[in-house]
Amino acid sequence: MRDFQAVLTGLVSAVVGYASAFTIVLSGLRAVGADQRQAASGLLALCLGIAIAATFLALRYRMPIAIAWSTPGAALLVATGPIDGGFPVVVGAFLACAALTVLAGAVPWLARLVAAIPRPVAGAMLAGVLVPLCTAPVRALLDVPLLAIPVTLTWAALMRFARPWAVPGALAAAVAAIAISGTEHGLAGAPLRPVLDFTPPAFTVAATVGLALPLFLVTMAGQNVPGAAVLATFGYRPPLRGILLTTGLTSAAAAPFGGHAVNLAAITAALTAGPETHPDPARRWIATIGLGGGQLILGLGTGLAAALVLLSPPVLVIAVAGLALIPALGAALASAVGEPEDREAAVITFVVTAAGLPIAGIGSAFWGLLAGILALFLRRRSRPAAAEDPADQANSSPSSSGSMGMGAGR
Repeated sequence: MRDFQAVLTGLVSAVVGYASAFTIVLSGLRAVGADQRQAASGLLALCLGIAIAATFLALRYRMPIAIAWSTPGAALLVATGPIDGGFPVVVGAFLACAALTVLAGAVPWLARLVAAIPRPVAGAMLAGVLVPLCTAPVRALLDVPLLAIPVTLTWAALMRFARPWAVPGALAAAVAAIAISGTEHGLAGAPLRPVLDFTPPAFTVAATVGLALPLFLVTMAGQNVPGAAVLATFGYRPPLRGILLTTGLTSAAAAPFGGHAVNLAAITAALTAGPETHPDPARRWIATIGLGGGQLILGLGTGLAAALVLLSPPVLVIAVAGLALIPALGAALASAVGEPEDREAAVITFVVTAAGLPIAGIGSAFWGLLAGILALFLRRRSRPAAAEDPADQANSSPSSSGSMGMGAGR
């Protein structure tokens, strides 16, 4: 009976994770040039990848290692927009990101190098990526008030009384509002059957630097690092090397079909690893099997999900995604400004990233990260001269040169 409860918890976590973020994934894929079929294929590839990776890791390590798609990575796609060369170049960037993940698992110093990015800069970069999405609910209230007001009120009420169901509830309200308002053609003619659509990858330097590298960094900072920390709070010490190799290879398999990244879960990890799942910590891995099965079932509905998103006003779809990302934005901002000495560098990172202006075909997330690291370098180079005053030394606070930690986590 307890094992059945664990499976049920895994199924619930799959539903919550899917409903909370699938609009972000579809919006991100459409933003970088995928058509409806390719976007639905990408969502299906991610569902299959999550199911395979979660089941393998659960059976291999007997731990509740929850797997998810990269939600901050999908938000990055929305912020990046169209890429020169079209969707094949985007798929090439997905493959490059997967290769970096595999390399981080195979070469330990690379993972340590990524983790050494100062927490304020990592948090500010993620916040800059998220802020355009999180302002979408306000725009929706002005552009489509009859649709956006019920969605926002539903989200606010559930945030107060049933927080885990706030975003799924907002999504249900959005679907109901769209159904009541009606559409010109409805779902007639829309490809509802789930299909994997292969896109031959192409590679460019600009896409590798401007999309693949930021996608890798925000996935590590926003998913893998906090996901491992969540498991640690429940007494689990998962082998990060094995997880990175598994999720990297799974991401590589999903990329040609439109999947952007598979990684450790952050939020749903708390659902499957907690004591409510199973009284015996050694049996909680069963919940991850349930999560994998739930993702397989949900994958069957990816065609319908893509069709509903296509029929919705774009601002409403992005508004639902923005509501889902507000807690992540709050955590990222708190991480960015938490260290007074590095606050200016974090603000520079945030401003450059949030500007959303590509330079030389490379997205703003990369330039924001570069600007923040440069600002930190210049500030710390000038610090020894400023530190000659003993009073200044007494009042100075410790430098934030540690790892990203949970700064970008959710």
